[in-house]
Amino acid sequence: MSQGAVTEPTLIVVSGPPGSGKTTLAHRLAQGLGCPAVIRDEIKQGMVPAAADLDQTGIDRLNLHALSAFFDALTVLVKAGVTVVAEAAFQDRLWRPNLEPLQDIADIRVIRCIVPAAVAHERVARRVAVDAHRAAHGDRALLEAIAEGRHSNDSFVWISLDTPVMPVDTAEGYRPGLAEVIAFGRGGSR
Repeated sequence: MSQGAVTEPTLIVVSGPPGSGKTTLAHRLAQGLGCPAVIRDEIKQGMVPAAADLDQTGIDRLNLHALSAFFDALTVLVKAGVTVVAEAAFQDRLWRPNLEPLQDIADIRVIRCIVPAAVAHERVARRVAVDAHRAAHGDRALLEAIAEGRHSNDSFVWISLDTPVMPVDTAEGYRPGLAEVIAFGRGGSR
């Protein structure tokens, strides 16, 4: 590469169902890569203090605003040449149409966080119990849906873009290991 040549930034998408370890991995990956992490749930949580008189029903109205802010932030960063880690529990129907316009300006790589259903359920239950900010996400309703059999991570629809994909088991640490996940984020093949 000649001096001053610019390559396209990398957009590393960390995806998976609720409780699959996405946010923790996204932060560790961003730290290892030396780039920002844009986390959809953190954007939504940041909207709550400015939203007047939200109740459990009213919080849902923040979903569209958070979705828009999330993808707007990714677009601005990628257009500026910033490598970024993006994390959300979106399924294909939300990820794909919002990522497709970025394919021409970024090297998109997808990490699929996988974990047994029992581990995901335990993680969701733990965060409901200890993180007051999680109220913005309706996790209690998710726990009830899991307990009643109305929600299953098996029905999660993965991103269907033609892009490099790395499955990462997050049940106990990371398999493959964090160093390999970081190498994938840097452009190492899989």
